[in-house]
Amino acid sequence: MLDVEVRDGTRMATVDFGGVVKEVCLEYLPDLKPGEYAIVHVGFALQKLDEESARRTLELFETLGLLQEEFGDPWEAAEAAGGEWPAQDGVGGEVRQ
Repeated sequence: MLDVEVRDGTRMATVDFGGVVKEVCLEYLPDLKPGEYAIVHVGFALQKLDEESARRTLELFETLGLLQEEFGDPWEAAEAAGGEWPAQDGVGGEVRQ
């Protein structure tokens, strides 16, 4: 986790998804701490993961090309999707210090 702060009454964190950094809401996992891992969907941390599960999931996603699909160039992804913006989900994002 780079940073945890409360914005407009909502606990937020900067989370690293294997090199891609995103802002994530921590309201569903209020006890999540720096160095821990979580499944993230549409910007919300939903479930805590152990490190091994998170690393295996990221490796699998990378092998399948899903990391590039998920976090690649948004303009390229939008063009490939017929002009629609891709979803902003992630799995195994590490809450960094």
